[in-house]
Amino acid sequence: ARWWRLAADQGHAGAQACLGESYARGRGVPPDYSAAARWFRLAAEQGLADAQSCLGESYTHGLGVPQDPSEAARWFRLAAEQGQAVAQVNMGKLLLVGETVMGCELPAAPGEAAQFLAQA
Repeated sequence: ARWWRLAADQGHAGAQACLGESYARGRGVPPDYSAAARWFRLAAEQGLADAQSCLGESYTHGLGVPQDPSEAARWFRLAAEQGQAVAQVNMGKLLLVGETVMGCELPAAPGEAAQFLAQA
């Protein structure tokens, strides 16, 4: 985690995503979902699809960020549009049934869900 931190601090998106994964899984650092989400966001904002998918997972399950299906869908969609298969499946699942968590609503869109699932 030390070398990833050095590169991540210099803005390297891949290192930021790896550091986020380290914090999410407690590999080389104590587990810390808030830190994981921060590092995933930095990499995701640079367009790294894997980090966008991980950030979507964070919002889906409320790990280090408030649970928010709309925000999860935003990040899954960005990753899915780059061909990230896990994000395509997750986006499809969210859209298949829709979801409401604490007033945050993502309406069902079965037709669009089928498109994402077919791409995966």
